[in-house]
Amino acid sequence: MVNYRKIINILGLLLLIEGFFIGLCVMVSFVYGGYDLPAFIKTFLIITAIGGAAFFSTRKEDSSIGKREGFIIVGLVWVMFSIFGCLPFVLSGATDSVTDAFFETMSGFTTTGATIFDDIEALPHGLLFWRSFTQWIGGLGIIVLSLAILPILGVGGMQLFIAEVPGPTKEKIHPRVKDTARRLWGIYIIFTGVQALLMLLGGMNLFDAVNHSFTTMATGGFSTKQSSIGHFDSAYIQYVIILFMMIAGTNFTLSYFALHRNFRKVWENDEFRFYLTVIGIFTLIISVGFIILGESSAENSFRTAAFQVVSIVTTTGYVTSDYLTWFPLFTVIIFLLMFFGGSAGSTAAGVKMVRVLLIFRNSHLELKRLIYPHAVMRVRFNKQVVSPRIISNVMAFVFFYIAILLFSVTVMGAMGYDFDTSFGAVAATLGNIGPGMGAVGPVESYSHIPVFGKWYLSFLMMLGRLELFTVLVLFSPSFWRK
Repeated sequence: MVNYRKIINILGLLLLIEGFFIGLCVMVSFVYGGYDLPAFIKTFLIITAIGGAAFFSTRKEDSSIGKREGFIIVGLVWVMFSIFGCLPFVLSGATDSVTDAFFETMSGFTTTGATIFDDIEALPHGLLFWRSFTQWIGGLGIIVLSLAILPILGVGGMQLFIAEVPGPTKEKIHPRVKDTARRLWGIYIIFTGVQALLMLLGGMNLFDAVNHSFTTMATGGFSTKQSSIGHFDSAYIQYVIILFMMIAGTNFTLSYFALHRNFRKVWENDEFRFYLTVIGIFTLIISVGFIILGESSAENSFRTAAFQVVSIVTTTGYVTSDYLTWFPLFTVIIFLLMFFGGSAGSTAAGVKMVRVLLIFRNSHLELKRLIYPHAVMRVRFNKQVVSPRIISNVMAFVFFYIAILLFSVTVMGAMGYDFDTSFGAVAATLGNIGPGMGAVGPVESYSHIPVFGKWYLSFLMMLGRLELFTVLVLFSPSFWRK
């Protein structure tokens, strides 16, 4: 039987954490003197009141939770954080639409980066900071953050960790989930701080440096500028962001090994080498193409290609150039890269490199099995045999991903959008990328999407962020049977 009181207890506790984050925005708004200060104060009071009531009224509940409670909590917390997190946008008058506010907030927490704002620079500093902060919070995951700072969630924490960090691999850098979460967040904070410092050295002001470090390490892509990173027109800043997008798109367990100078273990990782290969090949193709077409200098061609390839592969969604105006082949490449995603165990979303690699290897073996039907051949990853269960999981994920993608494109088409916009919007939200194709391209916003479309795309964002199964299992009748 589902322990609903314990679910309420943990959700109340998580809501208090969100209240603490809103409290930080109160201070930012106060320092910069924005008109959003009263909205953040009201939001803080609402969240702490409701969160406190939910937590303290159920605090004597049994602390143990099972898998079902874990899935329910993880599914609900992203919706809950977005519902309450959208209040500053509505209460401040930045938007009079609850739908728009929820879409923007869900886009933040899921690190999608799709926005409904057509004049981002008109927003006060508090709201700009909150947009970036939502992505930083959602980057490594709300539950992982909670496990890191609240030992009270240590009991049953593995169920929450499994539900929020799905996928074919779940490497831990410590036997205890709580300690793994703390180490992951420690690395996350260090990289964020280092990037902010490098951005300051590149001429960014403190506010922009912090905000862009938040959204780079989260592979989220929200910017404080309407023209994104293109606004700064700095090769140095672009190279710094390329580097940290690549770091953020790499398995954080490998970052842990690298910081401990175990570089051999990093390089021997199959997924990491495949990740670098994909980025390297497509960056080379596009940059050489730019040079042949006489688009720009060799350095600028390489930088433009590398920035956009890394941004899309890692699902960050920053832009320095409108890739819809590129030579058609290069635009097609960018579109195809939307279906790769970063590494498992990173802040990047999407299908994930490990799944793509396992599909390639399994498909190759299937061809060989046609020639040698009696040979015993197994898919290997990092020199170890991959179990049939994992291959089955990967194939099921890809099937669901494609089925949801095609169904959702049909839904967008039913709302009157052309194929490019429909496919682009679905691929960009389900893959948590942000900019898509057509009318939701890199220099456009999602403001023109109708109300139903925004709610539907918001659902796709959460579905993609939790890698399908964590959400889909909640719609299974067998999940709710006693």
